[in-house]
Formats: sequence, structure tokens, C-alpha cells
Amino acid sequence: MKLTLRKIDKENYDEVIGLSVSNNQIGFIESTKACLEEAREFNFWRPIAIYEEENIIGLAMYGLFEDEGIDGRVWFDRFMIDEKYQGKGYGKRSFNLILEKIHSEYDYDEIFLSIYDNNTNAIKMYEDRGFRFNGELDINGEKVMVINMKK
Repeated sequence: MKLTLRKIDKENYDEVIGLSVSNNQIGFIESTKACLEEAREFNFWRPIAIYEEENIIGLAMYGLFEDEGIDGRVWFDRFMIDEKYQGKGYGKRSFNLILEKIHSEYDYDEIFLSIYDNNTNAIKMYEDRGFRFNGELDINGEKVMVINMKK
């Protein structure tokens, strides 16, 4: 199973909009449509579609906030695997692929994300990858995690 990351354009927009999470995950992430609308409004966001061969399986969004910190912060802001592809190992594999893409695209060692503290499955995956809570809360009250890709 080969995973690829693709830009979202008019060719795959409807596929992306069709992605959804399970009912117990709905409060953890915005709809794919809301993500794409936000990316259209704020050009620092980079939404990408996750594919396994020719099947779309998920969405991610990341970007550089230049007004945070000394040199800005790179945020891995949205990540979801469609409910019918969950539990099959796609999450971990695509998460690692996206992290590498973000790191190579921006060349920042630290990558940030935020998460609700009751999203325990995602927290475990992020911690297993090396993310740690840094004691901050984002503007929505989510806990901030960071990874140093240099280590």
C-alpha cells in the first residue's frame, strides 16, 4: 500500500469534501469543507489530500505562522483519516509522511500541533511519534504539542 500526498484542486475537491470521521470524532476536527474554506481565506494554510494508490483516504492541513515567536511557527493543524480507512495503519504511516513533508518544505526543526485533551487516541499516536506537551494552550483552548525533528 503506497501512500501519496496530493494538492487539492478542482479535480479532487469533491472527493475531499466526501471524507468524514466517525461520530465519536466529530468534535475533534472541523469538516473537510470548513478546512478548505479556511485555507481559501488564509493563504498560509496548505491543505493536502492523502491517497492510498488512487483512493482518497484523508486530509491534512499545515502552515507557517510568521507572526509567532522569533522566526514563526510551523503548525500541523488538521489531520484526519476517513472513517472507513481507520484502524488499518493509515494514520501512523500518513502522519509520518506528512511530518517529513512539512519539515522538508519549511526546514523548521520544531513542528507544533494542538489537541483537545480528551482525544486520547490521537495523543497516544502523537506521543509515540515524539510530540510532547509544552504547557501552552492555543487560541481555542487546546493543548499545544511540539516535536523537534532534529533529534
